[in-house]
Amino acid sequence: MQNQTYRLLIVDDHPLVRSGIRAILQLESDLEVCGEAENQEQALEIVESEQPDLVLVDITLKNSSGLTLLKELQARYPHILTLAVSMHDEYTYAVRCLKAGAKGYIMKQAGTERIRDAIRCVLEGGTYLSEKMTQSAVEQLGTGRAPGVASPVEVLSNRELELFQLTGQGKEIAEIAEIMQISPRTVEVHRSHIKKKLGLRTSTDIFQAAYEWLRQSGIQP
Repeated sequence: MQNQTYRLLIVDDHPLVRSGIRAILQLESDLEVCGEAENQEQALEIVESEQPDLVLVDITLKNSSGLTLLKELQARYPHILTLAVSMHDEYTYAVRCLKAGAKGYIMKQAGTERIRDAIRCVLEGGTYLSEKMTQSAVEQLGTGRAPGVASPVEVLSNRELELFQLTGQGKEIAEIAEIMQISPRTVEVHRSHIKKKLGLRTSTDIFQAAYEWLRQSGIQP
């Protein structure tokens, strides 16, 4: 990794988090932050204009899902590397991110040194996961099943999980439909599936379950 400067885009909905990651990267002579974004729209605009080598993507973005952005980047710019950096539990999201096109998953709580390690691993052509997730991810990718479900939301599809998260953030049906670019009727269909999969009965039950899940995950609902 000598004699080359790698350009990185930071996508996170919290300015302080972006500033913190930028400060980490500024200490590295061969890593340069070429932009910051708080949502999918901004991220795609910057990627188009700057063509970074690596995009750091948080799972929870302003009015969008990081999983959706990862898939969009994979579809539009398969040559650009992506790394998921999130506070969400890795057992819930790591394999989902890999399937969406990410080359690794690192939790923000891991610390600055490990974030640098994850970035360099991905830039060197590797895939980064924590040691405890590596074997689990291999099994999940191979069988499509989680060896010991860590959370009930494991049974939800990516779209259902995105809707579940938005519900926990207090979004109404019309807001969710606009954010996810689907009809209100489709929102209701997804909610019906979520209720069945999680053993819930009402929309209030979904909100309470989603709110509690976000709280337990360390994410401010």
